[in-house]
This record gives sequence, structure tokens and C-alpha cells, in this order.
Amino acid sequence: MNEPVSSNIVRADGHVDGPARAANLGHASYTVWFTGLSGSGKSTLAFAVERALIDRGVAAYVLDGDNVRFGLNRDLGFSPEDRTENIRRIGEVCRLFQDAGMVVLTAFISPYAVDRAQVRAIHPKGRFVEVFVDTPLEVCEARDVKGLYAKARSGEIGEFSGISAPYEAPVDPEITVDTSKPLERCVAEIISALGL
Repeated sequence: MNEPVSSNIVRADGHVDGPARAANLGHASYTVWFTGLSGSGKSTLAFAVERALIDRGVAAYVLDGDNVRFGLNRDLGFSPEDRTENIRRIGEVCRLFQDAGMVVLTAFISPYAVDRAQVRAIHPKGRFVEVFVDTPLEVCEARDVKGLYAKARSGEIGEFSGISAPYEAPVDPEITVDTSKPLERCVAEIISALGL
């Protein structure tokens, strides 16, 4: 991991730790990282899991790939370098949410295994849960409400994960789901795996 540019900073330690936050909120905190192709159902699934967690009294929040690019990451495009920086920034935000005691759910293609591994590395052991949304490409293309696959296949969009740019599927994710199956079933699998 890279060190900060400035050498004139010192990390500040607070007086409340993770176990105290968990006791206060009544649940453990996690970063639940949904990764998969465009159209795989990451956002739909993340928002459905968020709803189910909130209904159970769990403090949860979704960081969605497109939504984050309207604000925090509006200066980034889709080059390999920008994709890496996008995931680095989001990973740091997730770590803050997780440290605050929340369950933060992300919905990012995050196509590079090394970027996901770096996000995992900044989290405490067992607090980063990778969810591979392993939905068949033909299903993703059929769901393509934005028309992105057609544009990528015609050459209008370059650097499109799974078509004109790589997507490195997780080798050993904590959870694998296929959203061509019923949404409720996928949500139940994730909630069960988290033990929340």
C-alpha cells in the first residue's frame, strides 16, 4: 500500500473501539462487496439486502458505483488507472463505514482482482465479505436497460468490462449468487451467510 504524500501527519486514535460500537448497535460491522458484470444485478441485490437489514434493525448503507461517480469520484473515467483509483477511494470509505459499526454494501463492477484484494487488506480479518454476483453474460445483456452492451459491442464504448476490457472473476469469494434466480432467495443467502 502507498504511504500518504505528507509526512507531517499522525493517526489519531479515538476512545471507542469496534466491540464497543458493536455492543452499542447490537450487531457486527462488515463491508459487503458485490462484484460482477454490468447488469448482473449488483445494485438491485445490494439495495434489497440493505432493506432486509434495516428491517432487522441493522445499520446498513449502500454505496452504488454510478451514484459515487456523481460526487466523490466524478473526476474519474473508466481507464484502468481510473478504475483502480475509483476502487481505492471506495475501499477507504467502506473501511470508515465498517469502523463506524455499520454494514456497508457496495455495488461496483470492480473488475480487477488486485484492486479487490487491496480493499480486503485494509479491513480487519473477517470484516470484508466478497459477494460474486455470478450472473450469466446473456442474462446481463438481456437486462441492459442502459444499452451499454450494444454500444460496447458496436465500438461506441471502449473499456467495457467483460466485452472490450477484462473482468477478473473472484477465485474464492465468501458468497456467490446468481441473480437469474429469485431475488428473495439471493437476499436470504446473503443475510444467512452474514449471520445478521
